[in-house]
Amino acid sequence: MHMLKLTQIGNSVGAIFPKDLLAQMRLEKGDDFYVTETPDGLRITTYNPEFEEQMRLGREIMKERRAVLRELAK
Repeated sequence: MHMLKLTQIGNSVGAIFPKDLLAQMRLEKGDDFYVTETPDGLRITTYNPEFEEQMRLGREIMKERRAVLRELAK
């Protein structure tokens, strides 16, 4: 378990992440991450559920319209 400390950053509040936690999450300064609500509380992840949905829809369209995409590629 890791404890994060909230600190004042200008007019906002930010959290300070220990270096070992950032390494474990494979995050660096400036990276984006997502906080999602779960039945057990909050979850911090680098996984973007909206992007995954867009990719799923894209794969579905590519599968349904394979012939059209093949012609466009020529």
